[in-house]
Amino acid sequence: MIKKAIKNTAFALMAAGITSVQAHHSFGMYDLTKPTVITGVLVRTNPDAFHYQMFLAQLDADRKKVVRDKDGKPVIWVIELEGAAKVASEGITDKNFPAGSIVSAGFFPLRNGNPGGARVGLGISKCPEKTPPSAGKHCDSVEGGQQFGNKLPAGTEEAKVTSN
Repeated sequence: MIKKAIKNTAFALMAAGITSVQAHHSFGMYDLTKPTVITGVLVRTNPDAFHYQMFLAQLDADRKKVVRDKDGKPVIWVIELEGAAKVASEGITDKNFPAGSIVSAGFFPLRNGNPGGARVGLGISKCPEKTPPSAGKHCDSVEGGQQFGNKLPAGTEEAKVTSN
């Protein structure tokens, strides 16, 4: 009887742990009705166990220069992906995405308009080295580009900062 009680308690604790892991993050801060795409230069990554993050300096619509804020600093977008182990299974690793890579990432933007969002299953593509896409296009249109995960969402708007 004691073994059964210990087993039931252990099961309950495990179930509670699973629930807390699944609930550790609310997606309420993201607008899940607006799939968006950004194309930019990868500044750095954060391969955290919970959320791999990509920091991208957005390229302008002509894909010739980095978008800058009113102070002349590059506009950096933070794209949050799933955990590092999950995205590594898709080939998204620091080795495959070194700083300086040109990347297009599908994501759902932050509701507050700040430059960031969550991938939530959307695609990421990487351009061949030093080969940005044509004006208004993304890395999935460049010959030799690589796709990671799902395809980029078609017909989506280009990322733009809307907060002050």
